[in-house]
Order: sequence, then C-alpha cells, then structure tokens
Amino acid sequence: MNAIFFWIVAISFGVAGYRQIAAPSGMAPGTSPMEQLGIAMIDGAGGAVTLALGLVGVMTFFLGLMKVAEAGGLLAVVAKTLRPLMVRLFPDVPADHPAMGAMIMNLSANALGLGNAATPFGIRAMQQLDRLNPAKGTATNAMVLFLAVNTSSVTLLPTGVIALRAAAGSADPAGIVPTTLFATICSTTVAIVGAKLYARFFAGGRSVADAEPAAEAEAAPVPEETGAYPLWVSVLALGFVAAMIPATILWGRSIAPWIVPGLAIGFLGYGLLRKVPVYEVFVEGAKDGFQVAIRIIPYLVAILTAVAMFRASGAMELLLTPLGQVTALFGLPAEALPMALLRPLSGSGAYGILAAVIHDPATGPDSLVGYLVSTLQGSTETTFYVIAVYFGAVQIKRMRHALWAALTADAAGIAAAVFICNLMYG
Repeated sequence: MNAIFFWIVAISFGVAGYRQIAAPSGMAPGTSPMEQLGIAMIDGAGGAVTLALGLVGVMTFFLGLMKVAEAGGLLAVVAKTLRPLMVRLFPDVPADHPAMGAMIMNLSANALGLGNAATPFGIRAMQQLDRLNPAKGTATNAMVLFLAVNTSSVTLLPTGVIALRAAAGSADPAGIVPTTLFATICSTTVAIVGAKLYARFFAGGRSVADAEPAAEAEAAPVPEETGAYPLWVSVLALGFVAAMIPATILWGRSIAPWIVPGLAIGFLGYGLLRKVPVYEVFVEGAKDGFQVAIRIIPYLVAILTAVAMFRASGAMELLLTPLGQVTALFGLPAEALPMALLRPLSGSGAYGILAAVIHDPATGPDSLVGYLVSTLQGSTETTFYVIAVYFGAVQIKRMRHALWAALTADAAGIAAAVFICNLMYG
C-alpha cells in the first residue's frame, strides 16, 4: 500500500504539472491544473472526515446487532452446520484436530460479515495446520485450499458495505445481499476447484498424514466450536443457500427493502430467545463500531485525497478511457474499474474507492456502478494481505499454488459480480 499511495500521488502531480506547463497563459484564477489539484486535495481530506463521521452511527448500529447474534451463539450454529462439509473438503486434516475447528470458525465469521473476528481464527487455523505440516516453510495442499476459500468465502451478510451504503444515502442499502451471495458462491466454487487442480502441477505439498505423530499431540484444543449437526442438516442448509440465488435474481428488488429491518428484529429476537441481555450486549458491540469508524479516518483521508488528486489531475481519465472501452464490452464500466483492480491489492484502498464512488453525485450508491463497486467490495478479499498475514504467521516461504488459486477466485468473483449486477440493475 505504501507504493500504491505514493505512485498515485506522484503520477497525479506529474500529470497536473505537465498540463500546467502546457496550458495557455492567462487562465482564470482557480482553473489551472495545479490549482485544481490543490483544491481537490483539501476537499478530498475534508470529505473523508465528513464521511467517517457520518458512518459512525450506522457502523455502531450494525456491529451492535452482530454482537447480539454472536453472544447468542449464532456463530457456533453456523460452525456446526459447516463441519460435515469441511471434513470432506479437507480429507487430510483429522476431523477432531484443532485446525478443523479453527477453520470452521473462520469461515463462519466470514459468512456473517464478522471480518474482525475471522482474522484471529484464520491465523490460528494456519498455525494448527502448520503443526501437521511435514515440510516446514512450504504450504501444504490443505493450507492453500483454506487460504483460497478464505479469500473468496461465501458471504451472507456484507454488513460493513451495507452500513457504508446507508451512510451514503442509499434507498436500498441491502440491495447488494443477493448480488454478493451470487458472486461469492461462484468465487468459492472456483477457489475449491482451482486449488484442487493447481495442486497437480505444483510439487512439494506432501500430505499432512506424513507429519510426525508428535505434531498432532502438541496441538492445543480449540474450545470455541465443538460437535456437529448431522450431514443432512448441512446438505439442507447448502441447498437452501443455493436456492437463494434464483430467488434473489427473480425477487431481489422486492426482498431487499425488508433485509435491514428484518436483520434488526431477527438478531434482537434471536438474542432474546437465547436469554442474551440484548440492550447491554448491543451497546457493547456499538462501542466497537464507534471505535472502528474513528480508526478508519486516517485511512480514508489518505486514500480519498489520493483518489481526488488522481481524478483532478486528469490521470484517471487517461488510464480509464482506453481500458474502460475494452472492459465496457464485458459489462464492467470504467468507473468501477479502479475497484476491480485495487481490491486484491489493498483493503483500505478499495474501501476508499468504494466511498468515493458511491458519494459521487454523478454515480451514487443506487446506480449500476454503485451496486457493482459495492458488490465487488463485499464479494472479494484483499488477497495479498491475507497471504502475507496468514502465511507470515507460520513463516511459509514457498506458497506453491496459493496465489494462483486465490487470484483465479478473485477473477471469478469479479466476473460473477459484473454478470449479476448487470442482470439485476443494468
């Protein structure tokens, strides 16, 4: 992100400087390229703070709701549903090994939009998988598959993006739920198939069954998730999720207005049934939301200022005009192209692009571009960040086919998002 941030600013300065030198003399005050660049910098920084402050209320509300659901055990319910499927997906990992429990908790948290909770579980899963690794420093097939599925995880509730769309004044902030579900199911399917196929061409991934017996004995238990529902429950749940795809395509516009109010009454009601003190727990989760909204101000200032400079200098137009003419043929507008390119590289950068696009009066959150960038944000992961954090936690130097599997899943997620958004909102 350091290089991306610097080069956006440097290129913006260079393009504006060239235009300033080439501009005719006698231009009206405030209209020269460098003056416009300076104005864009100030307006971008101020707009970022205004955006973050407007986001505080919505973010605290949604994280409060998610805290109630988490306290009521919803995360454990999803985990127990996933276990029979995960055992078959990762045959090299013993069913009762702590690595399996940590992976299930990670994917469950991702499915519910609990990104902050998912990362610790993901790191723990990678550490436990490394205990089963017979070749330290080299990623096993199970590690690669877990990372690929993690970067493309099926998302049922992209709560963070919904909150940002609501703060941007969207009349349909939850309209991305069906599009995100479709895109993530496609990307996760491709991630699984890709990881399995690529493994045949990358040597060195010995089975975890070859690990020393002592490695398993050293593993510490994961107390957060135990037991599993019968396989038929998992199959039924998977069928229900799959059935939601045609249902959301056909009736997504009618269902979307019910989602946000339904989440409120559903999560609070679930917490009440589970004897959770819903008010106290909601307030506790809301505190986290307030802190998150305040913490992102510096990141928003940095990226929104850089994006404003890139746009005001004319560099964005020079880049997107020729490239956008090509991608537009496939349903990807030039305005959404920066999100598709930046999302695998930088989470904060993509977040800033999303905020800039949906707060731009020329596009807005409820246009095709607004729906598309929102879906891209909710349905793809910051691949290079996940690889760096997860593999770095266990000092993996030879990642084998992990990057290829993750990027293939990213490409599938982008293509699926373009297709479904054009179908529903184009």
